[in-house]
Amino acid sequence: MTPFETRILPEAYDALAPDGSEIRLLHSLGKASVVHCRLPAGAVSTPVRHRTVEEVWVILAGAGEVWRRQGNREETLAVAPGTSLTIPLGTHFQFRALGAAPLDILIATSPPWPGEDEAVRLETGCWKA
Repeated sequence: MTPFETRILPEAYDALAPDGSEIRLLHSLGKASVVHCRLPAGAVSTPVRHRTVEEVWVILAGAGEVWRRQGNREETLAVAPGTSLTIPLGTHFQFRALGAAPLDILIATSPPWPGEDEAVRLETGCWKA
């Protein structure tokens, strides 16, 4: 039986993601994991794609934009608190924080994040990182 877990969101981040965002680890179970992601005010992430995981994002605070591309389909989406979006397997993506506040995102990953080699850095994205 898996024990219950409870965690308070820490001030300090646990890791820097391959895209450059700050990751605060929350929980991981057999089929999914959840993290808090923060992109500092004015920052632009490195464009990446994932090898094996899919993600669901919920914007918690700040304002920004998310660029996603699947083959010939491409979009740039303005995001603010309450916006949710998906990053399906193989999607190229990049995001940036606009304004004076960081962009805070709750991210659920399935299967759980396997490690730093999961993200493949891309040569091009929507913005210069």
